[in-house]
Parts: sequence; structure tokens; C-alpha cells
Amino acid sequence: MSEIPQLLYYTAALSGCAGVLYTGVLFAVALVSILAPTPERRKDARTTLTILMRRRSR
Repeated sequence: MSEIPQLLYYTAALSGCAGVLYTGVLFAVALVSILAPTPERRKDARTTLTILMRRRSR
């Protein structure tokens, strides 16, 4: 039973790291979609951002 709190801690830490990483990726793609030098790259970045931000129906 003493391993369960440690497992929960590592699970929470991993979830937090994944959330921070996902937020960083979204920020980077949003930044590229604004600052890209060519319209084609901006369009590709916006398309990627749309895919990442898509909500799934439940």
C-alpha cells in the first residue's frame, strides 16, 4: 500500500509535464502562424493549430 501514493505522485507529475509540453507546442505553432514570413507557412501553421485545438464530441 505504501507504493500507491508514490505512483499517484508520479502520475500527477507526468500529467503536469505533458500539459506544459502541449501548451508550449500550441504557443509555438500560434507564434509561427503569426510571424511566418510567407503566407503558405502561415496557412500551414494555422491548419496545424486548428488540428491541435479541435475538440472531440463526447
